[in-house]
Amino acid sequence: MFDGFANLWIIAAQGSDIAPGALVSLKVAGERILLFRNADGTIAALIDKCPHRGVALSLGKLRDGIVECPFHGWRFDGTGRACHIPWNPDAKTERLGATALPIRETHGLVWLYTGFDPAIEPQPSETLTRDDVVICGQSVSWHVHWTRVMENMLDSPHLPFVHKSTIGRFLAPYLDRRMDLSWTPQPYGAQIIGRVGNDRPPSRLDYRFPNAMELFIDPPGRIMRMIAVCTPEDGERTRLTIYTIRNFARARLLDPFFRWSNSRIAREDKAVLETSLPSEVPPAAHEKSVRTDAPTLAFRRIYLEQLKGSRAVPPR
Repeated sequence: MFDGFANLWIIAAQGSDIAPGALVSLKVAGERILLFRNADGTIAALIDKCPHRGVALSLGKLRDGIVECPFHGWRFDGTGRACHIPWNPDAKTERLGATALPIRETHGLVWLYTGFDPAIEPQPSETLTRDDVVICGQSVSWHVHWTRVMENMLDSPHLPFVHKSTIGRFLAPYLDRRMDLSWTPQPYGAQIIGRVGNDRPPSRLDYRFPNAMELFIDPPGRIMRMIAVCTPEDGERTRLTIYTIRNFARARLLDPFFRWSNSRIAREDKAVLETSLPSEVPPAAHEKSVRTDAPTLAFRRIYLEQLKGSRAVPPR
């Protein structure tokens, strides 16, 4: 299970996306996942597949934290335990459960573990632990492997070309200067500092293992960050979720403006990235690279050495 993306804590959703009484289905690395809330409001996650005949549990009903399969009415709680098997009062329910996944809700976001026995808890960014910020999120689906999307999020040299009418226009006057990009490993992944000449302040973004980027856009005296999460739906599609975190302009009426701005920039990237060949990043020697590709090549090594080929084995 979770081929090439196994045994990882990832940001799966915003807590507000999982309303009480709702069944929310999403796809992660080829697996259908069902998210819902237990009767006490805590979050639960099951593989979205009934163990009886494999249909999507998300098409069923949720009552008091119990999911009822739409096909034969089998019922499961948030731990995957089979609670009721119609027509079979003598069924050995302890052998008939659905598959549950570790899941946590913290600081407004839902973290999913793409495996079954996490050794550590999720490690949210310091930005997310602040009590003075609001989070605004949106998701889009791209027809390209998630590694291309992740590398794009770590790549600064493309900005004045792909985004020449938006965020890249500020770099366009400096194209004759030298760009320096440093990759400094950190416990969470790496910090990337970018410099262009001496008359522009350095930029900072963080790679947060395995599949997120945090961009620091702080205006003077304020906090504004963007976290981009690149989640593989399968080998050909990626769900890109962008969270804007800010401690000013906190009114929710302003959220559509931030979503519109992010969507406009994402569309510019999408048009280019979906033409990538091959769709999945290859070994570095298969493409021609230069000095300013250091951050993306560092991520590529992490993917090829630590993630590609990983698998999760469900408990029996």
